[in-house]
Amino acid sequence: MANFKLVIFDFDGTLADSFPFFLRTFNRLVSHYQFKRIEPEDVDRLRGLDVRQMINYVGIPAWRLPFVARKFIRLMGDSLDQIQLFDQIRPLLKQLSAQGVQLAIVSSNSEENIRRVLGPEIASLIRYYRCGTAIFGKSRQFRKVATQSRISPRDILCVGDEVRDMEAAEAEKMAFGAVTWGYTRSDVFSAYANIRLFHTVDDICRAVLGKHLTID
Repeated sequence: MANFKLVIFDFDGTLADSFPFFLRTFNRLVSHYQFKRIEPEDVDRLRGLDVRQMINYVGIPAWRLPFVARKFIRLMGDSLDQIQLFDQIRPLLKQLSAQGVQLAIVSSNSEENIRRVLGPEIASLIRYYRCGTAIFGKSRQFRKVATQSRISPRDILCVGDEVRDMEAAEAEKMAFGAVTWGYTRSDVFSAYANIRLFHTVDDICRAVLGKHLTID
């Protein structure tokens, strides 16, 4: 029997390796939106910040954030050939689904972009999509997925790579696991109690199913 009945995944930085695209695109938009350029020496520091701190660091006014986010999503839609799933994500999602675990994706990215990166086979395994979510709107979307699935929050695991993912899960009394390969450095999450750290995709599989990932 699985340890969780439903797993809610973040997309960018958790399932998909989009951080390099984020950096390239961010610096393309600097002159248009007049915020601070991200230099190579800034990257490690930025990965140690939560999203509120990062927004302040680069100088994006709160009122402009939705416009910047939509621009990113449109540009990503034009460059999806540059975005790949992390290694072993496909077999992980297949194995979880085959074992009866329901899957959801809650993301600020668009459903169209996400489905195209996943591909038709993997996209069909995801039962619930909550996409185009406001930067700080994940808690509400987690609650909607729980309501729609009729699964208790105690039987749900949320997997993400940012502090805001963790905060949203905690607000809904759902378990949370942070991947260490995403946008946020692992030491940031180490400061918090009661969360899991996933250093490998296999760690997620073992947390949910109690057994190792099977690679075909």
